[in-house]
Amino acid sequence: MLRVEGLSVALEGRRVLRDIGFAVAPGEVVAIEGPSGAGKTTLLRAIAGLVPVAAGRILAPPSALVFQQHALARRLTALENVLVGALGRIGFWRSALRLWPAAERAEALACLERVGLEGMAGRRADRLSGGQRQRAAVARALMQRAPLLLADEPVASLDPDNAAAVLALLRALAARGDRAVLLILHQPELARRYADRRLRLEEGSLCPG
Repeated sequence: MLRVEGLSVALEGRRVLRDIGFAVAPGEVVAIEGPSGAGKTTLLRAIAGLVPVAAGRILAPPSALVFQQHALARRLTALENVLVGALGRIGFWRSALRLWPAAERAEALACLERVGLEGMAGRRADRLSGGQRQRAAVARALMQRAPLLLADEPVASLDPDNAAAVLALLRALAARGDRAVLLILHQPELARRYADRRLRLEEGSLCPG
């Protein structure tokens, strides 16, 4: 599903990642751990194609990125935020005019149901709880139909119950076998519980073992 080979990334003249190599299989959840500034977010952004690569290569299918602070449009409803995941298929102007095809609306509602937000479609994002907003962000990622989910500290700002619920959801999505999940986690106990494997990044390099 994902293979990273000899990846190096430099930002503003500073080498952030050095000779990174690993693979993630379909159906697998892999957690990236490490101290702040180790390059974890840069690694996810490089895989998502958001930062240039200095050396090496990334072999990956289309991916969807779940941001730490969910990055929802606060004044849009949960349904409208999820529909944003279909932008690549329907185009900007149709979305700006809210001319969503019926099939896309039905799929967005199904994505909300999959993350446990049925009945919340018409609620504005700024009226959702933190856990609900993060679930909506996952639903938006599902709407992109990407076989690879990248999650940047998706539970950093959530209470323990909501954190467990979001990670269990990502685990269940991977368990279907048609998606791979690569996520950044700062909580080792959660990584042990929900990830199949754990990788540790320090000073831009993967630690052995």
